[in-house]
Amino acid sequence: MGTGAIILSAGESSRFGGQPKALLPVGPTTGVRRLAEAAISLHLDPILVVTGPHGSQIAREVRHLPVQTVESPRWFEGRTASVQAGLAALEADHDAVLWPVDHPFVAVSTAARLLRARDADQMAVWFIPTFEGRGGHPVLWRSTIRADILDLRPDAPLRSLLPEFGPQVSRIPVDDPGVVANVDSPEEYRAAAMAWERRGQD
Repeated sequence: MGTGAIILSAGESSRFGGQPKALLPVGPTTGVRRLAEAAISLHLDPILVVTGPHGSQIAREVRHLPVQTVESPRWFEGRTASVQAGLAALEADHDAVLWPVDHPFVAVSTAARLLRARDADQMAVWFIPTFEGRGGHPVLWRSTIRADILDLRPDAPLRSLLPEFGPQVSRIPVDDPGVVANVDSPEEYRAAAMAWERRGQD
């Protein structure tokens, strides 16, 4: 058993004029590289970078890191399709940290807190960081819910599974606005980047 990382970077980035969100600057590096380096520092293994239409560009960005790129051939069917591509490439007995490149400003310590929460709570199967009551990313799943995620329709939101697990969903308050800073537009990206810089780029 182990814990792998699924770095989700398979979107079209249409609101950014086709520029991959994964390659947007985050401090001195890019979003996808920052997340990959965070996963390395947390000793997650394997580290899977799921790609879509910008796969070759993203692969070049992480080519010197100990990560694997996984193509999502059905990325256009919905985000869950790309999650499933990453999960299918992960060993069946591994827990998974799902970290979308839409959330590149999360503190590494927040992801570490999810791992500690998993180790301390043997009943929970889904760990979600929250900031001011709002759930965000990354999330951590136990391997026991792998089949449930793989069985979803590719266009069904992952959150549709939450009622099924009820009290086995652990929501973890964190003092990290990065977990809810979803970089979905250029304006949101600029606002999140400025807020992160003010916090000291943790």
